[in-house]
Amino acid sequence: MLSKVAVLLYRKVALFEFGVINEVFGLDRTDDGVPPFEFLIASPEPGVALSIGHGASVVPPHSLDDCLDADLVAIPGGSVGPDFPPEVLKTLNTVVDNGGRVLTVCSGAFAAAAAGLLDGRRCTTHWRFGPELARMYPKAIVDTDVLFVDDGPITTSAGTAAGIDAALHLVREEFGPEVANKIARRMVVPPHRDGGQRQFVEAPIPACESDGFAAVLDWMVEHLDSDITVDELAERMHMSTRTFARRFVDEVGVSPHRWLTEQRVLHARRLLETTTLPVEDVAARVGFASATLLRHHFNIAVGVTPTAYRRRFAAR
Repeated sequence: MLSKVAVLLYRKVALFEFGVINEVFGLDRTDDGVPPFEFLIASPEPGVALSIGHGASVVPPHSLDDCLDADLVAIPGGSVGPDFPPEVLKTLNTVVDNGGRVLTVCSGAFAAAAAGLLDGRRCTTHWRFGPELARMYPKAIVDTDVLFVDDGPITTSAGTAAGIDAALHLVREEFGPEVANKIARRMVVPPHRDGGQRQFVEAPIPACESDGFAAVLDWMVEHLDSDITVDELAERMHMSTRTFARRFVDEVGVSPHRWLTEQRVLHARRLLETTTLPVEDVAARVGFASATLLRHHFNIAVGVTPTAYRRRFAAR
């Protein structure tokens, strides 16, 4: 039963991530039919002020011992470690050993990883920190395409607002969609967001060290609206089709078709953000034969439809 929830704070506190957890579990919404939560704010040194930046601070009143019987311990972002207080890591392990759950928001995943709780588990964090998390903790299975991951007793979420998605997921799992929807309505947020982090990630054109291939990549980008074939590209490079395809993978890292598709999707993102062109016209401008084909590749690459992407990112 999800009844007692503790937020574990240490060092500098990421205020937004802390606020997200408090919004979902720390506010009394029993007048809306939401079950009450026993909500604790704890730290290794209760009563000692922790910085939230700009000269402000928060003073956790509870100790780590108060977390040990919690149903859920949440860790907001704030540090990528690896030198976490040993007592914090021990507390997280004890909570899980006692049958509790751990929720991390943004870089809070690094604390769970340092405690060994992500070993062999799929997890996520902010897309900017994903490579570092995977490098520091190679036993963790890091997936930064998603907003949150629920794996056993550990729930990890991506940057900032993704903590809302993960927290509401835990409420939905425990109490059903009606309760989660009531909290979401009070927070004026969607009870469930589609897509993942891919829609928020900048995707620059990859650099190519080879002068010859750099030139052909530039040509491909300039002619995305054309019907580009591997045979034509091979001819431009004075190679056989087979040799060109092999050399392209060696130099660029992916096949010509995949690279071309990625750049078409990237250009479509820009057009959706900066123009009011219909999706059919966007598809034609970037070289997809139909809007249906654009939607197919866009959804695979970005995680949402072109229309949903435009609603979120188009300049007003």
